[in-house]
Formats: sequence, structure tokens, C-alpha cells
Amino acid sequence: MIVRMWEVRAHPEAFEELLSWVCEAMLPKVEVLPMHLASEVFSSTDHRLVVISKWRGSTPEPFAEPPSHLVARKPQFWDFTQVDR
Repeated sequence: MIVRMWEVRAHPEAFEELLSWVCEAMLPKVEVLPMHLASEVFSSTDHRLVVISKWRGSTPEPFAEPPSHLVARKPQFWDFTQVDR
């Protein structure tokens, strides 16, 4: 399993619109992909959104780029695999 952490920072005045875009436009396209297992969305007080998604097998599909007028900088993402301990 691969876990992707995708993080983006909104312009303060655009936070609600970016959150809507993530939940209503981006994630519905991700959640129907055959290798997708689950996704969760988190927010912070400094206008950041984080999506944690779980995937079967290999590298997850790329996420769509958010509308540039909503973000303070481009999204960043990292893929993780579970550590046996």
C-alpha cells in the first residue's frame, strides 16, 4: 500500500473556495480510480489543506492542479510506504 500526503496552502480569502474545489472537483475524480482505497481531508489554521490518500500497489495517479488564483503556492506531495517494525 502507498499513502500519499498532498498539501496545498490557500490564499486566506480563497480558503473556502479551495476546500470546495478539493472536496467537490478533485477528490471525486481520484476516488473512482481502481487503485484508490480511501482519502481524508484535513485543514489547518494557517490556510493549508492536506489530503491523505491510500492506494493499492504502485505509484498513485497524479492529482489535478488546483486553480492558480486559489493557492499561495503550488501543491506538494509525498508518497509513503508502511514500515514493518
